[in-house]
Amino acid sequence: MDLAELWDFDRPDVSEERFRAALASATGTDALVLRTQLARALGLQRRFAEAVVELDAISPEDGDPLVRTYCELERGRVLNSSGDRGAARPHFLAALAEAESAGLDYLAADAAHMMAIVEPGAAQIPWAERALAIAGASADPRARRWFGSVSNNLGWTLHDLGRYDEALAVWQRALAFRGEQGDVGPLNIARWTVARGLRSLGRYEEALAIQQDLAEKVDSDGYVQEELGELMLALGRPDDARPHFARAHEVLSADEWLAGSEPDRLARLAELGAKPGEADHGRE
Repeated sequence: MDLAELWDFDRPDVSEERFRAALASATGTDALVLRTQLARALGLQRRFAEAVVELDAISPEDGDPLVRTYCELERGRVLNSSGDRGAARPHFLAALAEAESAGLDYLAADAAHMMAIVEPGAAQIPWAERALAIAGASADPRARRWFGSVSNNLGWTLHDLGRYDEALAVWQRALAFRGEQGDVGPLNIARWTVARGLRSLGRYEEALAIQQDLAEKVDSDGYVQEELGELMLALGRPDDARPHFARAHEVLSADEWLAGSEPDRLARLAELGAKPGEADHGRE
């Protein structure tokens, strides 16, 4: 059973439908694993109570190490997504121990990567490094695929700590990995991230060249437009920055998650993208 064929992480509602359809004919371990993934799809839609019901329906005695690992992972993810990182942590630790003892490298890397998400600040780094070590030492391609996303996250941890040179180096390794994979979507994200690291180091022209090339490939990407605006602003070109900020606001304000989690960011985009005089429109 290839779970990757059933997942569409951009559309968890579609994934939910696929898992329900697959469950109709699945039996044994396959059915139990599918139920854990249905719970994950529900959690991604913030339907946490329904996700817990699915996980509670699986008894620890029902499954083998594979099922137990998935149960711990997805219960941890539901708790983390609902805002309870402290409660999620022991489930990720249990998943890691179960996966490592059973030789399930791809799930062990996943569990270590989730520990890097729930821990604060610099405490994320050793967990990310552990996930990378598991992925790097494994012959399982499913485990090795974690290198890209874990490296991306580790780079952001280092960046948030102000360790920009180290962040850029990690992101450049992730870019090389994505280049080997050849998947255009993740490759473009990796290029964007490298450019973001260059901007933090004041290497504006290098960053601008990357973002302008990305803009030609993905014109409707609000994050690319936002970066183009920031780079133009950093280069002392506010008039050139304005249309990029306006386009970024237009695209990103339609993202419900971003609108709910980063309203100040969107407000800044609106302000910087406004034409002269528009910011005072309606005032008397």
